[in-house]
Amino acid sequence: MDDNKMQMTIPLKSGDLVLKNPVLTASGTFGYGVEFSRYGDLTGLGGIVTKGLSLKPMKGNPQPRIVETAAGMLNAIGLQNWGVEGFLENYLPKLPLEQLPVIVNIYAHSPEDFSSLAARLSNVPGIAALEVNISCPNVACGGLLFGQDPKMAFEVTRAVKQASGNLPVMVKLSPNVTSITEIALACEEGGADMLSCINTLTGMAVDLKGRRPALANVVGGLSGPAIKPVALRCVWQVANAVKIPVIGIGGVYCADDILEFLLVGAYAVQVGTANFHRPNKAFELPAELEARMKKLKIENLQSFRGTLQIPDIKSWDEM
Repeated sequence: MDDNKMQMTIPLKSGDLVLKNPVLTASGTFGYGVEFSRYGDLTGLGGIVTKGLSLKPMKGNPQPRIVETAAGMLNAIGLQNWGVEGFLENYLPKLPLEQLPVIVNIYAHSPEDFSSLAARLSNVPGIAALEVNISCPNVACGGLLFGQDPKMAFEVTRAVKQASGNLPVMVKLSPNVTSITEIALACEEGGADMLSCINTLTGMAVDLKGRRPALANVVGGLSGPAIKPVALRCVWQVANAVKIPVIGIGGVYCADDILEFLLVGAYAVQVGTANFHRPNKAFELPAELEARMKKLKIENLQSFRGTLQIPDIKSWDEM
């Protein structure tokens, strides 16, 4: 594999984050990385994003909490996790930290808890960056999601950034908003080094025979190929609104999906639902991507990124 051809350099305020290829794994779909090492070589990936961490262990939602849908799936896992101390003790040491960028996803229900998590992780060797899940309810504001209000998104981003030391901070944006660019700009103002988008779309499925919701939580997050058009639109809008790098998420299953996200401005992608369908899929994608680049005569990904050509809309009126 031609490393230079596949390499992506993400420009950050405190130095570049260099990925050997643009294939990352999405939080909540790849465990803590260790669990998937039986399916492939972790060091062949561009990096991994861990399952979301809270300050204390969380049990998550009752079953059933995953339902298949047309071209996707709904999940309402409830952010089940071992807590930050459990991760640091039992999982992080087992990862090839010197050969693989590990981005730790965090979530909380108050800016203070976000700050505490960031501070705890700020000086831990081997962590490349933090990803902040702002699709969480703010308990102090009646359950309104941090990511649905620009002011709260700014406050959480600033709290994490101030406590994270030299760690780069990436904020994961929700599509369940009127204007994702407004939230993106608020996070950028709060000090975010990167943005990832999108998180899942809120959806619902029903059990017709039982006349009840298919998920115990009633609603859940829709992911998979069904949401890729929404994700592409969001990445394109955000990449053109902010000055910081954007990572694309949503329905990545093949090399063309990766190239499409890079074309609209993303620096890398995160592979999510595909990991449930085929646990070895993320490991196959770098080689598939290189073969596709050769066929399309793409010399390197760095120069290919962001080269989408938008037609002159004014000329349409003349047709």
